[in-house]
Amino acid sequence: MNLNKKNYDVIVVGAGHAGCEAALAAAGMGCTTLLMTIDLDKIANMPCSPSIGGMAKGQLVKEIDALGGHMAKITDSSAIQYRTLNTKKGPAVHSTRTQNDKSRYHQNMKTVLEQASNLDIKQAMVEDFIIVNNEIKGIYDNTGFDYSAKTVVLATGTFLKGIVHIGSTQIKAGRAGEFSSIGLANSLNKAGFTIGRMKTGTPPRLHLDSVDLSKFDVQESNPEPEPFSFSTKKLFLPLVPSFMGRTNQQTHDLIRKNLKHSALYGGHIKGRSARYCPSFEDKIVKFPERESHRVILQYEGLDSKEIYASGLGNSLPIEIQIEFVRSVKGLEQAEIMRPGYAIEYDYINPQELLLTLETKRIKGLFLAGQVNGTSGYEEAAAQGLWAGINAASKVQKRPPFILDRSQGYMGVMIDDLVTKGTSEPYRMFTSRAEYRLILREDNADLRLAAIGHELGLVNNNTLKSVQELKNNIDTEISRIKKAVIKPSKAVNNYLESKDTSLITTGMHLDHLLKRFEMSYSAVEKLNPSNESVSPRVKKQVEIEIKYEGYIARQINEIKKYKDMEKIKIPETLDYLAVPGLSNELVEKLGSIRPASLAQASRIDGMTPAAISVVMIAISAHKRKGSS
Repeated sequence: MNLNKKNYDVIVVGAGHAGCEAALAAAGMGCTTLLMTIDLDKIANMPCSPSIGGMAKGQLVKEIDALGGHMAKITDSSAIQYRTLNTKKGPAVHSTRTQNDKSRYHQNMKTVLEQASNLDIKQAMVEDFIIVNNEIKGIYDNTGFDYSAKTVVLATGTFLKGIVHIGSTQIKAGRAGEFSSIGLANSLNKAGFTIGRMKTGTPPRLHLDSVDLSKFDVQESNPEPEPFSFSTKKLFLPLVPSFMGRTNQQTHDLIRKNLKHSALYGGHIKGRSARYCPSFEDKIVKFPERESHRVILQYEGLDSKEIYASGLGNSLPIEIQIEFVRSVKGLEQAEIMRPGYAIEYDYINPQELLLTLETKRIKGLFLAGQVNGTSGYEEAAAQGLWAGINAASKVQKRPPFILDRSQGYMGVMIDDLVTKGTSEPYRMFTSRAEYRLILREDNADLRLAAIGHELGLVNNNTLKSVQELKNNIDTEISRIKKAVIKPSKAVNNYLESKDTSLITTGMHLDHLLKRFEMSYSAVEKLNPSNESVSPRVKKQVEIEIKYEGYIARQINEIKKYKDMEKIKIPETLDYLAVPGLSNELVEKLGSIRPASLAQASRIDGMTPAAISVVMIAISAHKRKGSS
């Protein structure tokens, strides 16, 4: 049925966290964009935890924001709790985490999408692709209606052949209560993609009035939180606590007795589970020595009676879930409003992708989010932004958008996925980032705002503010490095009050600030600036000076890494003709087609000797091409 005359630059399939960022990025760059979703009332849904951020995930959200994405802004508009994690450790691993009103998050993102220029939003089930000569030309919906496009971003989440498991009951669904996408999954299989199965899940939701919160420990929000987005000036919603409890021996015995009824351990699920977010059955089987496990109760919204029971995720029959939940102290009378469940779904091996997230198999088709084997709203949103930018760049014949591992957590994640692939749900961790002291939450805009501006996603005023911030930081660091503090009674009394060594000769102020016991307040006390210094500048100055040696070391490491990144591998290099490579490496190199020697070095099984062989082959290929 060829009735639709509009030819889009970009079509985004799926309106979860990946799809929303992809659509807004493409439209923001000036491309005519269509966002298609099975249900308009589930845009930017939070099917699992009503929260954003956390360890390493917070860094991703900050980077999305710095590049002109929307997750952080929508988070601030719907957050009902803020916490900063890892505050007792160094700034490299400080991470923001919010608890969110899930209804407001959905509605606020939907409003932004509806108001965006160049963006149409339609409700439809996408069934198939229009492909000509291995190049995407559009999509068909389940009514046979076709939509033409130059590029397509697929962000289908858990919907590809999704099956919800509750005990032995199996329901074809992308999420509980939503259609599974069968036709599109079949189309990907028919196109020849390498497809696997993964499993994730969600815990039960409880009715607030049936829970005895007095038996739980209260975890308050940070009273004066810093917003997630660099552009947010004020927060408006009231802040609420979470409630901490523990399971017990009765809980554990009940699970052990009923493992055979679990969908996961009853043999109903074949997909790979998330190692870092295990179901409760997994916890009991894999950590039998534990006497208890943590339970966290979180509000799903300010106007809702639903409570999210973090830590109690399971795939048990409902009657056992009731008994299981009520075994926890404080939940003896708990009423389950929505049962917990596991969900199994198709994903594509991300080694099928280029670093732009475009598929190698079909030109113009990009994949983002859980379809690439990842888990988490934040990982999905980052991929969505990345894919949306690259789809638009392809249409506009601009250079591809690629951050390397030294530029952002996003670059680390994409490189991990494309180079190494994944056989289990991939989750971002600070430990994955080699240069994490450079890639901090607090400096994401300083690192990336200029790139976002070049793309057209960061406005002039924002860029100007970031440039002024950089100048102010540099000026204050220079001033502090020049200042010399001479010993005096007042100075040494101050140092004594900070439990740090006294000085007997003059000392540069930056050396004093490097001391563990000292903070920027020492600068204000011993040699204050004549100009007003903002809290943001104070924070950046303290970090840059305190960790100067470590930062310099990482910068040197990055220079070596960049040298290897500069050595590009020709797309036409025939690895079968390269002597000295094992059959395994020939297969991996031919499949992944690394863009640079640095990327090749990160392929599993690659050795220094093999890298030398590839370098020789690159030189020989270049000589052959120039002759």
